[in-house]
Amino acid sequence: MDEWNQKCEEQQHREWKQLELTGAKILQTARDGLYLKMRFLDVALGSLAFVMDPQIRGIGTDGFGLYYETRSLGRMFRIDPVWVNRLYLHQVLHCIFRHLTGRKGREERRYHLACDIAVESILDSLQYKVVLKSRSFLRRETYRKLQKEYPVLTAERIYRCLDNWKLTEKEVEKLESEFRLDDHSRWPAEEDRKRQNEIENRWQDIREQMETDMETFSKDAAEQSGHLMEQVKVENRLRYDYRQFLRKFSVLREEMRVDDDAFDYTFYCYGLSVYGNMPLIEPQEWKETQKVEEFVIVIDTSMSCSGDLVRKFLEETYGVLSENESFFRKVNIHIIQCDDQIRSDQRITCEEELKEYMEHLELRGEGGTDFRPAFEYVDRLIGEHVLWQLKGLLYFTDGKGIYPARMPAYETAFVFLKEDYEDVDVPPWAMKLILEEEDLRTGGRM
Repeated sequence: MDEWNQKCEEQQHREWKQLELTGAKILQTARDGLYLKMRFLDVALGSLAFVMDPQIRGIGTDGFGLYYETRSLGRMFRIDPVWVNRLYLHQVLHCIFRHLTGRKGREERRYHLACDIAVESILDSLQYKVVLKSRSFLRRETYRKLQKEYPVLTAERIYRCLDNWKLTEKEVEKLESEFRLDDHSRWPAEEDRKRQNEIENRWQDIREQMETDMETFSKDAAEQSGHLMEQVKVENRLRYDYRQFLRKFSVLREEMRVDDDAFDYTFYCYGLSVYGNMPLIEPQEWKETQKVEEFVIVIDTSMSCSGDLVRKFLEETYGVLSENESFFRKVNIHIIQCDDQIRSDQRITCEEELKEYMEHLELRGEGGTDFRPAFEYVDRLIGEHVLWQLKGLLYFTDGKGIYPARMPAYETAFVFLKEDYEDVDVPPWAMKLILEEEDLRTGGRM
């Protein structure tokens, strides 16, 4: 009986290995075919290890492995290898475009559907025979409706559209039947920040290398890549956590608070145990801290800047100001409104004043966009010692304007509100941030 069981186990092991090798060979064939046509994807295509998993529905990824079920993969390959090619690239694109880590509180079902539509829209725009398939009427209509809202289809924008469309259960199921082609069960959980960070770090360099490789290819290759290049540029644009960004403008100064780092509890407790009520060492009452004390926000009040978005931007600033670890208790913040001339200058010394300013916000201007008057005005404030330790200026705008000819004595960042991702050239001495409405709605991601 033991010999019989051993033979059965050996047979099962051989069958398992055969299935594993067959599935891996199918995926390797797909990878090679994609690589021959899209060499700018070489690193990305080779970044997922093949792992057989009988529990997976067809194919799926966790950002590190490409999980597959050989029998369903084999059936698909026999019917048409192009479907396997598309599914392979589908997984890679999920990783490239941060879909595995980008839900951030959004409703799970709609978010997963939005990710699949985003990836399939790219696949359907590619002009390579290895992934070329005719598009159904439902696909064409879905893309048409989405592109009426947004020229570049990201998962976040598609999610927003799905939310606005108020789809019925039947309509959602119809879209899922058309676009949900892979298994997302291996995607990390929302609360698993460690795993999400590992995936982000792994694919960041791959994404940047991919953009560089695409830019070095010929014009014909760029045309065949459809919307892929646009999407990669969108994902590679600089995104900052606003709190981290404002800390670039911080200064080192002593603040009256207990310095826990310089406090030795051993001697403190020893004194109490020996003398009863006399600790040997008192905690230091002053501590050096790195916080924001002074900076300038300039708001572009030309025709192009929305009052609602300005208010959202100031709300995020208020949220940061409310954090004890980010700002000193007393600050010197100037909020300047400017179009082609200075319209107002409001000095803020504490979070209560900023809150009051936001509640009674009134934008003044609606002229053209000229950045020079704001810099000239700030330089004058520095000369008059109204500003004495200015580390940075944040210019909130969504339009092109005339820049100063000379670099100022403080760090400068231009925050652009862009829906079409049209590139805006800023002087080499300035930082450029691109901010969407979605970024403000989801906690100030910039």
